[in-house]
Amino acid sequence: MLTTRFTEMFGVDHPIAQGGMQWVGTAPLVSAVANAGALGFLTALTQPDPAALAAEIARCRALTDRPFGVNLTVFPTINAPDYNAYAQTIIDAGITIVETAGTPAVAEQWAMFKAAGVRIIHKCTSVRHALSAERKGVDAISIDGFECAGHPGEDDIPGLILIPAAASQVKIPILASGGFGDGRGLVAALALGADGINMGTRFCATQEAPIHDNFKQAMVANDERATELMFRSYRNTARVARNTVSLEAVRIEREGQPFEAIAHLVKGSRGREALQSGELDAGIWSAGMVQGLIHDVPTTQALVERIVAEAEDIIGARLAGFVSSVRRAA
Repeated sequence: MLTTRFTEMFGVDHPIAQGGMQWVGTAPLVSAVANAGALGFLTALTQPDPAALAAEIARCRALTDRPFGVNLTVFPTINAPDYNAYAQTIIDAGITIVETAGTPAVAEQWAMFKAAGVRIIHKCTSVRHALSAERKGVDAISIDGFECAGHPGEDDIPGLILIPAAASQVKIPILASGGFGDGRGLVAALALGADGINMGTRFCATQEAPIHDNFKQAMVANDERATELMFRSYRNTARVARNTVSLEAVRIEREGQPFEAIAHLVKGSRGREALQSGELDAGIWSAGMVQGLIHDVPTTQALVERIVAEAEDIIGARLAGFVSSVRRAA
C-alpha cells in the first residue's frame, strides 16, 4: 500500500482523488471511487440548488461508508448561484472535506469551512496561486498542469515542470492533476514531489460514470491530440474534447468575435444534454490529453486497483532494479 501525507490527512487507502466534474460528479461515481479506497468529490453546482445537493450527499452516503467530499467552484457569472448557501449545505451535511476552485472570492466560503472544521483542497494552476492559498490556510493543493481538462490557466506550464516547482515551495500536501490515468503517472507524480494524483477524464471512462457510453468509447478511441483550447482570447482558457461544436467555437473566437458570438455553442445545458443523449457533436464536453492513455472502460474498483498495482510494481521492481544495477556496476 502506498502511504503519503494525502492518504494520512484524508483517511483514504490510496493516493488517488477524483476531482469535481460538472454533470459527472454525482453519487454513483463518487461512491464507487470511495469504495475503491480513493477520494471522490460530488460536484455541488451539478445540483440545481442547495436542497438538491443535500439529497445527493445523502444518496452518496447510502452507497458508501468511506470518506468522500464535495467540490465547490466559485466563478463570477451573470446569474451567480448562492455560493454561501451551497457551502452551508455542505457544512450542515457533516461533510469534512471540500475541493474548491475559482476566483479569490472563494475565500468567503473558505472562512465558513474553516470555522466548521472542514478540510480544504484548493485547485490551482500556478505556483504563485498555490502559495497564496497556502498562506490563507487551505489544507492541501491540487496543482493542475496544462494537460488537464477544464481550465488549465493562462501560463501553459505542463505538469513535468509545474509539479516539482510547486513541491519545492509549497509545504502542505500536493495532488498532481492533469494527464494522469495509470500507475506510471502515479509514480511520476510521487517522484516529482506530489503526495498523490487527481484524475478527472480517466474516471469519466469508467462503468460508473453517469454519462452515455458513446462518450466513454470516444475517449478510448481518441488520442492525446483530440482536444481544443477555447476562450484563450477571453483569458479564461478551457480544454475540451475536439468535436464539430468546439471546432466551430474556436474558429469564431479566432476571428476576433466576442464571447457572445459563441455563447449559444458552449452553454452548459447543451453539454449536459449531450452527455445524456450520447450525441458527441451536440455540445462541448471537457476532456484532457490523457485520452491518449485510455484504452478501456473498467469499473472504478478495477481501475484504482490496477493503477496502484502498476505503481507498486514500478517502485518495487523496475526502479529498484535500476538502483541495484547501478550499485553492482559501482
